[in-house]
Amino acid sequence: MAPATSCVADVSRAATCRDSNAAAHLKLISLFIIFFTSIVGISSPVILARYFHGKPLYDKAILLIKCFAAGVILSTSLVHVLPDAYDSLADCRVASMHPWRDFPFAGLVTLIGALLALFVDITASAHVEHSHGGGIEIESSEYTPVGIQDEIAAKKRGELSKLESGEGAEEYMVKLKQKLVSQVLEIGIIFHSVIIGVTMGMSQNQCTIRPLVAALAFHQIFEGMGLGGCIAQAGFSFSTMAYMVFMFSVTTPVGIVLGMIIFSLSGYDDSNPNALIMEGLLGSLSSGILIYMGLVDLIAVDFFHNKLMSSAPWLKKISFIALSLGSTAMSILALWA
Repeated sequence: MAPATSCVADVSRAATCRDSNAAAHLKLISLFIIFFTSIVGISSPVILARYFHGKPLYDKAILLIKCFAAGVILSTSLVHVLPDAYDSLADCRVASMHPWRDFPFAGLVTLIGALLALFVDITASAHVEHSHGGGIEIESSEYTPVGIQDEIAAKKRGELSKLESGEGAEEYMVKLKQKLVSQVLEIGIIFHSVIIGVTMGMSQNQCTIRPLVAALAFHQIFEGMGLGGCIAQAGFSFSTMAYMVFMFSVTTPVGIVLGMIIFSLSGYDDSNPNALIMEGLLGSLSSGILIYMGLVDLIAVDFFHNKLMSSAPWLKKISFIALSLGSTAMSILALWA
């Protein structure tokens, strides 16, 4: 009887805070706040990288930014996204139904997300290596990830002879890999941001929305810094960077608007069982993608395969501190959101 009693108590508390007009007003304000903080967060590492570009400390600064970013991404997946997904599927309105009470679906879908990210990584890497095998030919196709096509076209004439001779071929492939990682990472983050936005847009609980706006503003700053650090290291063209910055900045506000539209058309709010199931499944999938990207494509690559870090033990220590700071900063935000 305890779970049922708790569920009734939760519903009664939510009813006292339910005010559609006040909630709509708060959500409209949040659109501008979250959009602005998202731009600040993702643009900061990119601008900082351009400031250091050409200076002796450029490579080290980029590495530290990326390590901080890796900490943010890992904390986002493990401290924010995954617990929220578990909570959604463990809610009394969902956990009392079959089959959700019979199996830990949040963990299963997280596993699927990680395996999906691995599959995309393997497939895209194999395609890039096949397309540039031996450095003899530099061709793009409709399957080449967005942003890499324009990089290939820009370097096709200037670096063809260099790649044919084998000089710089390894560095070129590393850059392509970094671009791929940045794009897959943005897909995972955008997925997560849409879920946050839709959930907030569907909510009619002003007591929940008010502190959530401030918490999400800081959340977007740190998450944007995480993605921006990876974009800065990948060395995209200006147009591609601007596109990626724009997509990250508008995703959560668009999700909020979409959530408001869903509520107005269906009457579903964020406490509806179907909404909770969808939130839990999509959150779990996003968490699996971010965990894989954070551990494999960010942390493992830099700490075990980065020549710069291997040649300077002191840099590895500072990089670990940057990683810990990123994780700590994002984890503290879990107190509010």
